[in-house]
Amino acid sequence: MPDIVKAFILGIVEGLTEFLPVSSTGHLIIVSELIDFTGREAATFNVFIQLGAILAVLWYFRDRFRGLLTFRDAPGFTGRRGLLFLFLTTLPALVAGYLAHGFIKEYLFSSKTVAMGLAFGAVWILLTEKFYRQEDPKDIDQLTWITALGIGIFQCLAMWPGMSRSACTILGGMFLGLRRRAATEYSFFAAVPMMMAATMYDLYSEWSHLRPESLAIFAVGFVAAFVSALAAVAFFIRFVSRHTFTPFAWYRLVVAALLFWWVYGA
Repeated sequence: MPDIVKAFILGIVEGLTEFLPVSSTGHLIIVSELIDFTGREAATFNVFIQLGAILAVLWYFRDRFRGLLTFRDAPGFTGRRGLLFLFLTTLPALVAGYLAHGFIKEYLFSSKTVAMGLAFGAVWILLTEKFYRQEDPKDIDQLTWITALGIGIFQCLAMWPGMSRSACTILGGMFLGLRRRAATEYSFFAAVPMMMAATMYDLYSEWSHLRPESLAIFAVGFVAAFVSALAAVAFFIRFVSRHTFTPFAWYRLVVAALLFWWVYGA
């Protein structure tokens, strides 16, 4: 299979899974192994195409992001107040990621660890859906700095491939008192600084190892991730308005079981 076709496939996988609570990193690791797209440059490619997914969120929520960039003082999730919340949510993972970056890439990027993360996250989703009973759930404009920081601490769990950054921030937000849809939307916003920081750091670290002839491969993956992520975000917003996250938990358990069979039984 040509590398450019592999890039297209992985871009679609990234876009469809980045903002769903199923772990885009876990899916990229699995699919990369299945189609034999591995190695140092491939790992950087899998990080780079996250920029396509980020652009999709910026476009879909462009009015909200314009409000954040006015830098005005205003109540709710806007202006300087909103930017402060995003900073507080991003800070814990930035610190933890900087300290553990090498360990994570060396020891946690495997099908086995992804399967464990998928299974653990599935149980967390099922428990959340069973016990989630907020008497006065908050909307995103009622966010406080304590809630924003707390979501950031939950987001650190996503460094374990298979856990899912989206799942960790959404479930963390629900645990801390946000409505299901509010927690989901905030997860989208929180993804932007976190993913930008991770992508820029990885590109800076690996720049010398990238080949000019790989530009087309990176471009195809980027565009595929943008288009598929735009569709996934629109779908997910509609989905959470009417349904729970339970179907995603069962999906995660099925994938985890298949992975364990693949690793240990095949």
